[in-house]
Amino acid sequence: MSIVLKPELDPYKVSKITLIGAVAVFNALKSIGIDSQIKWPNDIVINGKKICGILTEMSAQFDYINHIVIGIGINVHNETFPEEISHIASSLMLESNGGHFHRADIIEKTLEYFEVYYEQYLETEDLSKLVPEYNSLLVNMQKEVKVLDPKDPFEGKAMGITKSGELI
Repeated sequence: MSIVLKPELDPYKVSKITLIGAVAVFNALKSIGIDSQIKWPNDIVINGKKICGILTEMSAQFDYINHIVIGIGINVHNETFPEEISHIASSLMLESNGGHFHRADIIEKTLEYFEVYYEQYLETEDLSKLVPEYNSLLVNMQKEVKVLDPKDPFEGKAMGITKSGELI
């Protein structure tokens, strides 16, 4: 699914809106009995396998935003994956031993949670109200991680996120 937003914010303040989507999807899945976690910044994982990816694109001028599109792709009823990704990708059905899910219910719950977190974001123009919850959902919290920065990849221990959404 895609969510289109037209916020009246400084374009430099919205780069981490993807994280709002991640917490919304987590809570939507929790509401239907699925236990998942977030892999910073934009993946939802179950048993170490990615079941959802979230990407955000923005169309903006120097000083204002035309629109933002948040794309959320959840693997719901996929039965198989190509061999090269089968060890890192999965679906709700596979991770719940054959469970059947109504996509409309997942979409509805995701949008309900997104609206709550997005309104909080608009109040503060940062993720400060989301940080404690987001940090509690991180799959790699207090674990060694490798950050694949294009300029300078590095390793360290994940300690949560800042109110700007950066990984500590």
